Amino acid sequence: MSYVEMVKAGYQNFATGNIPAVLGLFAPDIVWNECPGFPWIEGEGIFVGVEEVLNNAFAPIPVQYDDFSIEITDLIDGGDKVVMQGYYTGIYKATGKPFKAHAAHVWTIEDGKLVHFFQVVDVASIINP
Repeated sequence: MSYVEMVKAGYQNFATGNIPAVLGLFAPDIVWNECPGFPWIEGEGIFVGVEEVLNNAFAPIPVQYDDFSIEITDLIDGGDKVVMQGYYTGIYKATGKPFKAHAAHVWTIEDGKLVHFFQVVDVASIINP
């Protein structure tokens, strides 16, 4: 499986709610850079390890949003890095308003596992659509 196919499978599993399959792609010590600006993120938004990612990046999604999804427009093969360009969509519960926000992810892969995630997202268009 190519790295792009691996990342694509991760997004497909995320979309269907198969979070254990997503977490199975991660190295145990994955470094996760969540974009600062989300209401639940304190500090720089860096989480280390599968459990921290699950609790601090994934668990807040259904608490904060209804109908959250990631619309992928492109997956770019950069060798040991895969870049996702796309959008987040959903309804921000705090305002009750729908949003569509630009998003980009950079994944780094080593030894067949995702070891680093870097997120860029237009947080302002989510919290103040």
